[in-house]
Amino acid sequence: MSETSAPLAKATPATLFIVALIVFIDMLGIGLIIPVLPGLLEQVTGLGLDETAKIGGWLLFAYAMMQFVFAPIIGGLSDRFGRRPVLLATLFMLGIDYAIMAWAPTLFWLFIGRILSGIMGASWAASNSCIADVAGPETRGKYFGIMGAAGAAGFVIGPGLGGLLGTVDVRFPFVAASVLAITGAIAGFWLLKETLPKDRRRAFSIKRANPLGTLIQMRQGPLVVGFLAVIFFSQLGAQSHQTVWAYHTELLFDWNALQIGLSVALFGVMLVVVQGGVTGKVIERIGPARTILLGFALSLPANLFFAFAPAGYFMIIGIVIGAIGGMTFPAMQQMMSAKISEDAQGELQGAIASTMSITAIIGPLIMTNAFSTFADAEGLFFPGAPYFIAFLCGATAMAIALWNIKRSGGWKVQAA
Repeated sequence: MSETSAPLAKATPATLFIVALIVFIDMLGIGLIIPVLPGLLEQVTGLGLDETAKIGGWLLFAYAMMQFVFAPIIGGLSDRFGRRPVLLATLFMLGIDYAIMAWAPTLFWLFIGRILSGIMGASWAASNSCIADVAGPETRGKYFGIMGAAGAAGFVIGPGLGGLLGTVDVRFPFVAASVLAITGAIAGFWLLKETLPKDRRRAFSIKRANPLGTLIQMRQGPLVVGFLAVIFFSQLGAQSHQTVWAYHTELLFDWNALQIGLSVALFGVMLVVVQGGVTGKVIERIGPARTILLGFALSLPANLFFAFAPAGYFMIIGIVIGAIGGMTFPAMQQMMSAKISEDAQGELQGAIASTMSITAIIGPLIMTNAFSTFADAEGLFFPGAPYFIAFLCGATAMAIALWNIKRSGGWKVQAA
């Protein structure tokens, strides 16, 4: 597929809206259950918070593992049968899954629910494939950014709404998530049009529709393989924010739950603004390659702010500049999708999702161990160690990105 390929279908507002809505509902559903999952685990198991925290970790592991395995399958199915049926089916089944978790009488059923959530949550690959179908290579970064903003908005609203609903009943947020997902699937049935024509579809192959097979296929595009490595190191570093933020800010700055929640919300709001409103304009003005490097130039200092922050306001500064660095990912998606044929866009998005899922499997273990090692009274006291690891991961990712762009002639991809 060349850099000047035309989109397969028109990027109509209705199509973009319903795909963004699906991504929003996906992330809203995840966010809704975060505040109440510990309480539900205590209710189901009868165990204390320390023991349920360990079980919660295994539930996260099960979710991430299923996304790792099934993202290429979902992407491959969307390349074979079209985006519409795959998106609607996964969203509807996600609604059924949340209903199972709302009802779950035992821990076994909660694990069944999280496994199904991981499988159906892999619809991210099909959602982004829709963007590759309806937008030309030079504008995809803008629309990928909008999808990222929709997901960020869902994740910002979800925890607050889930906490509010959880005051009624610990299972009520799961009911709400189920209703939202099923409602979204019904709305999509009427509003979402197919974006992948039948003559651009390819046969489904289980040899390709698995993490290893997908990565082997990506070898055909050296730039794509290089950027998958960049995504791996970037997302591995990002696990520091997701796993130790609350512990770190409470330990050093005595932040309470409200302050922690507001700081997370600030990052989400900033990400919505940057990815939804700024990224496309920056890519159009300086090109995707330079946008990638600009994003890294901002996100790297942010991790140093987090690692060595002497006061809480340094964390806020880091949030702001780090969120602006969120331009990197959509710009990489634009460059990668331009190197993959139209009938394998779902496969590409599956490869990206699987790469990110690997970091969700190993990242929390690395970051929590780094925090616990340097946050106790023995030896060096450096609770910001996970963020310094994130800085090293980001520096590695930036070096790979520079090398990858240079060897592939990516600097020639300028503003439209």
